Amino acid sequence: GAGGWSPLVSNKYQWLQVDLGERTDITAVATQGGYGSSDWVTSYLLMFSDTGRNWKQYRQEESIWAFSANTNADSVVYYKLQHSIKARFLRFVPLDWNPNGRIGMRVEVYGCTYRSEVVGFDGKSCLIYTFNQKLMSALKDVISLKFKTMQSDGILLHRKGQNGDHIILELIKGKLSLLFNLGDAKAHPSNDQINITLGSLLDDQHWHSVLIEHFNNQVNFTVDKHTHHFHAKGEFNYLALDYELSFGGIPMPEKSGTLSRRNFHGCFENIYYNGVNIIDLARRH
Repeated sequence: GAGGWSPLVSNKYQWLQVDLGERTDITAVATQGGYGSSDWVTSYLLMFSDTGRNWKQYRQEESIWAFSANTNADSVVYYKLQHSIKARFLRFVPLDWNPNGRIGMRVEVYGCTYRSEVVGFDGKSCLIYTFNQKLMSALKDVISLKFKTMQSDGILLHRKGQNGDHIILELIKGKLSLLFNLGDAKAHPSNDQINITLGSLLDDQHWHSVLIEHFNNQVNFTVDKHTHHFHAKGEFNYLALDYELSFGGIPMPEKSGTLSRRNFHGCFENIYYNGVNIIDLARRH
C-alpha cells in the first residue's frame, strides 16, 4: 500500500515495533521501502519479545543475524526464518539504508497462533506424574519442555525408578545439568553416574527448550538446539512399571545431598512425556 514507516531522523537508534496481540509462531518476514520514494533499508536486525520489555536478538548459526534487505522502494524481499520465533512483539532495527534517501520500511510478518500450556512454580511446589500402567512398550523415553526463569538454580525434573536409578535435570548457576544414575544405586554407588552440562545464562527470563531422548542405552540431551549424545552405562530397566516423574522439585528429599537442591521458581510450557501433555493432564485431573 501507499506510505510506510519513515522516522523523522535516520540513524541507528530507530526501530519499527509490531505487536501481534498474542504469542505467535513467526516463520517468515518480508520488507519493502517507502511507497514511491527513495527511502529503503538495505540491512536490519530482528528482535523479539513476549513482554515488550525484555528483548532478544534473532540469531542464525550462533551469531546475531543481519538481514540483507531492499535495493529499491518497491521490490519485496522475503525471508523464511531458519528457525521460527515464538513471540508477541517484533522489532525491525535498521542498520543501513539508501545513502540517497532515508529509512523507509513496509513490513509483513508470517506465522500462526502459538498454542501453549503454561504452568508457574513458586519455588515451593512441584508437579508429580506417577506411572503405574500394567502394560507398556517404552521402546523410547522422550521428555520435552520449555522453561523461563530469573533464578540461577532449581530442579526442573526428577525421575526415580524402583531400583534406585534416577534422573535429575537441574539448573545450576544458569547452566543445565543432567544427572543420570543408572542401575542399582546401592550396589554401585557411582559407577553408572553420568553428569552432562549444557547452556549458559539460562536464567535470563527468556524461554529455553529442553529435549531428553532415551533409547536403550543411547541418550540425546538437547538445550536450545545444542545436542549432546552419550552412551549410558549400566542396566536401565525400561520395563519398570512403577516410577514417578516430578517437575519443579523433588517431592521427598533424601539423604543423598538432595536437601541442598532448590525447587524451581519460574514457568514451564508444553511439558510432554512420551506424547502425554502433562500440564493439560494436571489441569483436567
